[in-house]
Amino acid sequence: MYNAYKAAKLILAPVFRVLYRPVIIGRENIPEDGPAVIAGNHKHAFDPLLIDISTRRVVRTLAKKDLHDSRFGFLFRAAGTIPVDLRAKRNPAALEAAVEALGNGELVNVSPEAKRNYTDELLLPFKFGASVMAERTGAVIVPYAIAGDYSLFPKHRLRVIFGKPMKAEDTPEKTNRKLYGAVACLLRKAMSEEELRQKHFTTYESWERK
Repeated sequence: MYNAYKAAKLILAPVFRVLYRPVIIGRENIPEDGPAVIAGNHKHAFDPLLIDISTRRVVRTLAKKDLHDSRFGFLFRAAGTIPVDLRAKRNPAALEAAVEALGNGELVNVSPEAKRNYTDELLLPFKFGASVMAERTGAVIVPYAIAGDYSLFPKHRLRVIFGKPMKAEDTPEKTNRKLYGAVACLLRKAMSEEELRQKHFTTYESWERK
């Protein structure tokens, strides 16, 4: 299963490492087996590739539906990505597909920000997908933070930090709040002082009031 994904990863992973020389910290926090939701910030189109090469396991990434509907959609379908309609308020089909994957013991990668963050905010408001998935399946959530540059000559070295697995709280709201705090904490560790000075941190509670 996912032979195309595994073949592509075998080819692309060494190329990615040579081009961007990423620093990967805490990869041991990704479970070696069993279901887990991997969730973190989203800064670049290559973020899913960085997550993919951080583990030997197959990662089912939630990707925007437009990619599945494009002429290269067969590549995303072969890679096992789960389509999400970013223009819709709710994505029940994507949620059910992710829950099914977790029920089968797979890894699911989610970007709670739901889009790339081009702003001066450290984090954008978090959607509830990751929290609901974890609550419904009992899967742990592994938070991560990506910082630095996807560049041959980076000003700031590309790095990803994976935090300790966390269990869902008794409500998605509490889980989402906890996840937001965990990713923010990891970002502060991953970013250089210069990068952090360029960012503004809005608390989870402040986003709720907006």
